[in-house]
Amino acid sequence: MSKKVLVALGGNAILKHKEEGTAEEQFENVRKTCEHLVWLIEDGYKIAITHGNGPQVGDILLKNEHSKDLLPPMPLDICGAQSQGMIGYMLQQSMRNEMNKAGINIPVVSLTTQAIVDKNDIAFKNPTKPIGPFYNSSEAEKLRREKEWVMVEDSGRGYRRVVPSPQPKEIVEKDVIRTLFESGAVVIAVGGGGVPVIVKNDGSLEGVVAVIDKDLGAQIFASDIGAEILLMLTDVEKVSINYGKSNQVDLDEITIVEAKRYLQEGHFALGSMAPKVEAAIKFLEARGEKAVISSLEMGRKALEGKAGTTIHS
Repeated sequence: MSKKVLVALGGNAILKHKEEGTAEEQFENVRKTCEHLVWLIEDGYKIAITHGNGPQVGDILLKNEHSKDLLPPMPLDICGAQSQGMIGYMLQQSMRNEMNKAGINIPVVSLTTQAIVDKNDIAFKNPTKPIGPFYNSSEAEKLRREKEWVMVEDSGRGYRRVVPSPQPKEIVEKDVIRTLFESGAVVIAVGGGGVPVIVKNDGSLEGVVAVIDKDLGAQIFASDIGAEILLMLTDVEKVSINYGKSNQVDLDEITIVEAKRYLQEGHFALGSMAPKVEAAIKFLEARGEKAVISSLEMGRKALEGKAGTTIHS
C-alpha cells in the first residue's frame, strides 16, 4: 500500500530570496517545485501539500497600507485567506500541468482552511511574530498611537509590527480534507498554518489577528489524514546542532528523545528550525512513522534515507 506523505513546503518553494515577487517568478518557482512533487507520486507515494505564506501575506499587507486612502484595508485573517487562495491556485494548476506531462491523472484541489486557536492562548498577551513591511521610528510610533499595533525594532533594519502566534488546536475543514484525500485527490490545504479563528460562546467562528506557525499547522494536517510521513522541505539539506559554529554537526538520523534534548538545549532557532523539530515531535507522538526535514531538491532522496534528517521514535 502506498505510503501517505504530507509535504510541507517552505517559502523558498514559492518565492526565493531577493526576487521581486512577480506572478511570473512565483509561478515558475511553483512549477519547478511541482516537478519534484510529481516524482514522489511516480515513486508510489500518496501526497497532500501544505505551504508557507509569509512573503505573500507581507506583500498583501503592504498593498493594503499603500492603498488605504482609496480602498478600505482588510484585516489580517482575510489577508491570510487571500494568500491561501493565490498560492493554492498556483500549486493546483502547476501540479495538474506537471502530472499531465507525466501521464498521471489524479484530481488536485486546494481549500481555504481555518485553524481553531484558544482565545485564552498566552500568545495573545505576548505578540512575537513579525509581519508586513519595515518602518522608521516615527512611522512606528504613529502606528502605535493610531492603530494600537505592537511595534518592535528588528535587527537594526527598522521597526515591524508583531502579532500573536497561538498554537493551532484543530483544523475546521479536517473532515472534508480527509474525504478528498481518501478519494485519491492531491489536497492542498492549511496554507500558512491555517487562517486563525476562535470559537465564540455561541459556537460560531471568528477570525483573529494572529499568525499560526506553518509547521505546527502541517503537523495537525498530517495527523488528520493519517499520514505515515511528514516531509518538511526548507532551504537547508539537514538539521544541524551548533549551527554556524566551528563545531557544527549535521544530523542524518535522530530519535524523538534526542530531538527533544537538542530543542531544550537551544540548538534550533526560533521561527525557523525550532518549530520544524517541534512539529516533528508532535507528529511522532501522534503515531506518525517518521518526520523528514530536507531541502526541496533533496526531498526525494531524503524519503529514501539518503539525504536530509530523519526523526523517528
